[in-house]
Amino acid sequence: MRRIQTCTAMVLLVSLLLVFFYSSLHLETSHGHKAGMEDLLKQRGLKVHDADVRIKPPVLEVSTTGDVRIKPPVLEVSTMPPSELYNVSSLRQTIPQNGAYWNRLLYSALRRVEKGEKPFRHDPHWSSCRETNQELLQTNMHDFTSYPVLFQTFLQGMNCRSPPVLINQSNVSNDTFLLLAIKSTPRNFEQRQAVRETWGREGVYPGGLRVRLVFLLGSSPLEDPDLSPLLSFEAKHYGDLLQWDFRESLLNLTLKMNMLLQWARKSCPHASFIFSGDDDVFVNTPALLRYLESLEASKASQLYVGHVISSANPLRDPKSKYFIPLSFYDGPYPAYAGGGGFLISGALLQPLYSVSRMVPFFPIDDVYIAMCFKALGVTPEAHAGFQTFDVKEQDRENLCVHKDLLLIHRRSPQQMKKLWTGIHSPFLTC
Repeated sequence: MRRIQTCTAMVLLVSLLLVFFYSSLHLETSHGHKAGMEDLLKQRGLKVHDADVRIKPPVLEVSTTGDVRIKPPVLEVSTMPPSELYNVSSLRQTIPQNGAYWNRLLYSALRRVEKGEKPFRHDPHWSSCRETNQELLQTNMHDFTSYPVLFQTFLQGMNCRSPPVLINQSNVSNDTFLLLAIKSTPRNFEQRQAVRETWGREGVYPGGLRVRLVFLLGSSPLEDPDLSPLLSFEAKHYGDLLQWDFRESLLNLTLKMNMLLQWARKSCPHASFIFSGDDDVFVNTPALLRYLESLEASKASQLYVGHVISSANPLRDPKSKYFIPLSFYDGPYPAYAGGGGFLISGALLQPLYSVSRMVPFFPIDDVYIAMCFKALGVTPEAHAGFQTFDVKEQDRENLCVHKDLLLIHRRSPQQMKKLWTGIHSPFLTC
């Protein structure tokens, strides 16, 4: 009996101490944490608003033997920033409010965010995310049935944002300076191998700059052979594959980009810079690293650089692979960096992911990511070293032309190896 009374007294005493401790901790820690978040947001050039910080209170645990243990308080920070962090006016100035379906979806999301609500009413599970209600689609897009089949498929899956993971990698260094995130497909082993043997080689470069490589894959089309056993072997051997269970297609590149943002913010959150590109581009990695090292801190934290297309509009020809129906989207595109290859700041990774949850999926991935940057108030910067439309035909065999470029699109695996060997030859005189 005495032991029970002693334990009860201890519990009451500790509880009183916890009340006092938690009250002071809640005031001081939350204030200090929010101040730290404000400094971080200011560094990233974003508008400052009180962060959604909550403190999960300490928990008192008493074992059956009478031992008392205190689980300390835990800071919980919402990953969805408040509406003031979004540059909504910038989006509105670029994308008109009209009757096109995508435009209506965007403005509906903006209104909800401004009210402090989630941009979309629900985030359906992958197994039930596809829109199968044909009446809904035709009501919102009167000519939906005339859209190409691939475009119809995209529209049916616009709400699908979380495909199951088939192959994951978690062995990413915390000191990664540059993450090379390369879009590939299951069948493109030769391209991946050429990248590994040339410009995508992982390791520590001069100056102690660590480079990490990952390839982003969906699953093979149903009509293709099953390459799963080979991909499994490749992933174990090289440790650089990421694969999700969605079908590879041109219009699913937006989903692939979204999955990169999701993966990188969890598995590689401290990367200084991220390069997003295709597996058929040639990158002059040493020159790219020199360029990144030369950046001032203010520019390095707001980087979105590549070959910028500044005045583009949707293509209305149904025969074009980039066809965008007028009833789906009506308006110009924001300035965007060509998807063949561009660089972004690691500091923008979390804000970019957060704002991507507000912007409806768009079927052209580089336009979509530019819309997200627009919502952050970040403008793409053009760099002459990014040649996503290739160099002049007469210069394509000129090694000296390539030596100072950062990126050329596109090159075969054989051309990639030849070019890499050539520009790094000690006998080359330019």
